[in-house]
Amino acid sequence: MVRTTSGYTGGKKLGPTYRSLGDHTESVEVEYDPARVSYGDLLRVFWESHDPAGQAWSRQYRNAVFYHTEEQKRLAAETRAEVEKRLGRPVKTDLEPASPFYPAEDYHQKYILKGNADVWAEIRSRYATEEEAVASTAAARANGYLGGQGTPSAKDLEALGLSARAENRLKAALGRRTQ
Repeated sequence: MVRTTSGYTGGKKLGPTYRSLGDHTESVEVEYDPARVSYGDLLRVFWESHDPAGQAWSRQYRNAVFYHTEEQKRLAAETRAEVEKRLGRPVKTDLEPASPFYPAEDYHQKYILKGNADVWAEIRSRYATEEEAVASTAAARANGYLGGQGTPSAKDLEALGLSARAENRLKAALGRRTQ
């Protein structure tokens, strides 16, 4: 994972905001290195991270894959069919072509990480601006780990470049998450 950005897509309204979303869906833009992780791998994480058969109660919170290429569309459809077969019931996750993506307001970015003050402060201190820190790979990974996406290896933790104190705080938070 290179970086993630919370935001809005899938609608026609120009410049949506959280308070004025229009017909958009809350979403996450994922930038990844295909030499390290495949689109198929990302789809597997996506399917495991939500209830694909659950009915969305609004367009804002619906489940959707926004694809950029015909290959992504094909893979999304194939994996959706696999999930549907495994569940034995219809999958209600939409597959749609990507449309313009609008980043969410600052307070939505790396929300879980920002709630872990020690780890966030240390990552933030390495960048000239908060925007650069939020857009960093370290912030994306730490936020993902804290949000329940994967368990970091010792090498993964080392790559975050945290002090022993911040690393211990991150490990403690991850330990609470798994209890």
